[in-house]
Amino acid sequence: MTSTLPPSRRALLAGGAALSLLVPRGAGAQTAEPARPAPGQAPPAPAQPEPRGLTAGPAAARLRPEPAPETPVWAFDGTASPPVLRVRLGEPVRLRLENRTERPLSLHWHGVRNRNAMDGVGGVTQAPVAPGASFLYEFTPPDAGTSLIRPLVVGGASEPAGRGLCGMLVVEERKAPVVDREVPLLLQDWRLEPDGTLAAFGQVAFAASSGRLGNTLSVNGRPAPETVEAAPGTRLRLRLANACNARATRIRFDGLKAWVAAVDGQPTDTFEPLRATLPFPPGTRYDLLLDVPEAGAPAGAVVALIGPGMPLARIVPGGGPVAARPPVAPIGENALLPPEIKLQNAFRRDVAIAGGAVFDKAKPDAAPTFTGDPTRIWTLNGAAGSPGNPPLFTVKRGTAVVLALMNGTAFPQSLHLHGHVFRLLHPLDDGWEPYWLDTFQLLEGRTARIAFLADNPGRWLVSATALERFDTGLWGWFEVT
Repeated sequence: MTSTLPPSRRALLAGGAALSLLVPRGAGAQTAEPARPAPGQAPPAPAQPEPRGLTAGPAAARLRPEPAPETPVWAFDGTASPPVLRVRLGEPVRLRLENRTERPLSLHWHGVRNRNAMDGVGGVTQAPVAPGASFLYEFTPPDAGTSLIRPLVVGGASEPAGRGLCGMLVVEERKAPVVDREVPLLLQDWRLEPDGTLAAFGQVAFAASSGRLGNTLSVNGRPAPETVEAAPGTRLRLRLANACNARATRIRFDGLKAWVAAVDGQPTDTFEPLRATLPFPPGTRYDLLLDVPEAGAPAGAVVALIGPGMPLARIVPGGGPVAARPPVAPIGENALLPPEIKLQNAFRRDVAIAGGAVFDKAKPDAAPTFTGDPTRIWTLNGAAGSPGNPPLFTVKRGTAVVLALMNGTAFPQSLHLHGHVFRLLHPLDDGWEPYWLDTFQLLEGRTARIAFLADNPGRWLVSATALERFDTGLWGWFEVT
């Protein structure tokens, strides 16, 4: 089934290719005792395991039912199913990216509080990986949780992502919650021509407005919805992630009682979504716990609220029921995060978002228009993103920071804070939302304040997660010394 999206004016266990064991869990037997260092000589460093390879290159994906042809895409390791990379908390990621596409690449580990050199912003934290070249990513994620893998090169992120490159990184807890099955659900949308090929990239009209909104949805690299069949009462952990170039939506749970256990990879007290819906801009991730409906009940569904609603996943009861599970409980706290952020002496900075197309109030049905520089469509504090720009601010490590983000554009903006997680403050700074975030959506004409502890040294971005906007200036950087 193909999900065809209506025009908008404003707008893996099961499914993905699971690449477990990025590094060996243990060493093989040795045939000889290693040589001892000479007196006074430092012992040799332990041998590093061979990195896992990940090759980006051309592939084909079935995004529409036969007899429609397959779509030429870019993918990892030749398969259209996005990879799900898994490590346990405390284990290193060692992965060598091989670039066999025709564009420079780098991989941003969206949600990992990474060391700066491994954040994967081509042109800022590393040189982009040229076609035919490779780059070794090696880091140890400090937190358990669900993160995205997204291409992110200054001025050239939207095309690799729009051609299909994305993935998921899962860092497993040392003591995982008791579930019967994990299901990754990675959402992408695709802008296809009638013949099934990808529409052209680099269109200013998209970059200056809502971004590259697709007309076909896929989940785990296949046409939506994904079908998950399990015995009644089976407890599922859904790892739901939005890897779309620009598609922001809300998700609703029909015929399902779902509990949110983690937001943007960070655990939270479990809660049921208000009115059974959640905001879902690009870059957002949720860990959800739910039990499969009882035998004879209709299938439940995870639905994107696009038009009349488009199912992303169907949860189908089948077979004999399993024993009742205990009540859903939190999956545990992240002890590395501060219990509170002291706002009294926080460093404060305003960040104004401007630019983009404008609407003609005299012509309410007309498309928005943009007449400026197509490479500098968006600005933060008056400057389009560039590695040569001065920082938005500089603070010493350990400083509490409050940013007032002001959206002066005609469009909602989805924003991502690199290298850190933040609290979304209440309007009077008298509290904050009870979960950590690294990505959120700011509506047009609104101001929101976020607070975080700048505890990760390096040059970090505040950036749009709609990648056409990122490519045309909607990002800036700050420095933690």
